[in-house]
Amino acid sequence: MSEAPDPEVVELATKIFDLARQGQTEALVAYVDAGVPADLTNDRGDSLVMLAAYHGHADAVRALLARGAAANQINDRGQTPLAGAVFKGETDVIKALLEGGADPSAGMPSAVDTARMFAKTELLELFGTH
Repeated sequence: MSEAPDPEVVELATKIFDLARQGQTEALVAYVDAGVPADLTNDRGDSLVMLAAYHGHADAVRALLARGAAANQINDRGQTPLAGAVFKGETDVIKALLEGGADPSAGMPSAVDTARMFAKTELLELFGTH
């Protein structure tokens, strides 16, 4: 029988995930700099980078990547932050992820698949595929 997580730890993690969703870069990186893993994931496998990317926060994405977060971390649904950013049409985030080493062909559907699905030819060109 596993022990239930400490409610204070759950509350803190929830706060940190919310900071990523809201793009509160300064507060978010303060936690990471204080020891919170840059690759922290929630119960759905969404990383801080995924949440920041999906919600359009390029500065938060860059700051997390600079602190060692993985650009290609796949969530429980097989999605990467880059595919999420393509889905949401977040060009600045897409560029930040690519600069941080994101692979457009990683995940299912990949960022390339997602761009094709939504006929985003400018992104396919950015990814070097047509």
